[in-house]
Amino acid sequence: MTDGTLPLWAEIAVAALVLAGSVVALLGSLGLLRLKTYFERVHAPSVIATLGCWCVMHGTLLYFSLLGDRLDLHAVLIAVFIAITVPVTNIFLMRAALFRARRSGKDVPASLSRTVASDERDS
Repeated sequence: MTDGTLPLWAEIAVAALVLAGSVVALLGSLGLLRLKTYFERVHAPSVIATLGCWCVMHGTLLYFSLLGDRLDLHAVLIAVFIAITVPVTNIFLMRAALFRARRSGKDVPASLSRTVASDERDS
């Protein structure tokens, strides 16, 4: 592939992967717009962003590996970084939102942390 072109099957595969990633990202954005509260909206974009990133990563991995005649793993590093940071950030944002909602008296699920019963506090 030294002339800078890919075979037709590779171009179709790369285009399909990148298109699939962008469609998944679009669906996540539409879900973000449709849902009303933060607690409903927080899950879909994080999962969708990761899935869309992996589709695009596979497309770029295929494209640059075939174009350069060697395995090119730069895109994998980006995808692994996204796969690690998005869920962790999502957990922190959700916990902060739950804390704020509880402090303001909104109806949210009870804390799963161990709490001390009132009769244990009095003794």
